[in-house]
Amino acid sequence: MNAAHSPGATRDPGGLGNAAAPRFALPLIVLHWLIALGIIAMLGIGLYMVGLPKGLPFKSTVINFHKSLGMTVFLLVLIRIMARMAYGRPPLPPMRAWQRAAASITQGLLYVGMVAMPLTGYLGSSFNKYGTKFWGLALPQWGWDDAHLRHVFFTIHGVIAWVMIGLIVLHFAGAMKHQLIDRDGLVRRMFP
Repeated sequence: MNAAHSPGATRDPGGLGNAAAPRFALPLIVLHWLIALGIIAMLGIGLYMVGLPKGLPFKSTVINFHKSLGMTVFLLVLIRIMARMAYGRPPLPPMRAWQRAAASITQGLLYVGMVAMPLTGYLGSSFNKYGTKFWGLALPQWGWDDAHLRHVFFTIHGVIAWVMIGLIVLHFAGAMKHQLIDRDGLVRRMFP
């Protein structure tokens, strides 16, 4: 047990945690926050655009922006996965086994969602006549105009979106528990 968690150790009330606590490497921190902002934007735009009536002039602009931003976030996620393998992660503070398991499962599912969501969106777009443009550049279309397959992939895409919202809430709630209740410096790992 380290000094910060030994009996009688001084806590850091109101702070971000122990300033000496190990942190993620700066590239991982930057990628975490860029991806987090991108995903939150994507979810907001996605929920907004599905409610737009068909034939609305700017709907295709919103959809194309959603696709381009989604592919950008997907590329950042792939870079983050490689960076995580290269840099590793700092050790977790002492916590109960169920908390460690819950954090591991939540993070694992977030990674699965961050990969599956853009792939299902891209595949859904591949089964229509419009395809996907990445900031104006047409990407390869892996399918043909097929309403049934498009519906299948977009349904999976939508389900993953709601699962991701739940996982983000759990991830945030866990971080706030560590910050406000445990005050164990866990949140500090994700700040430069």
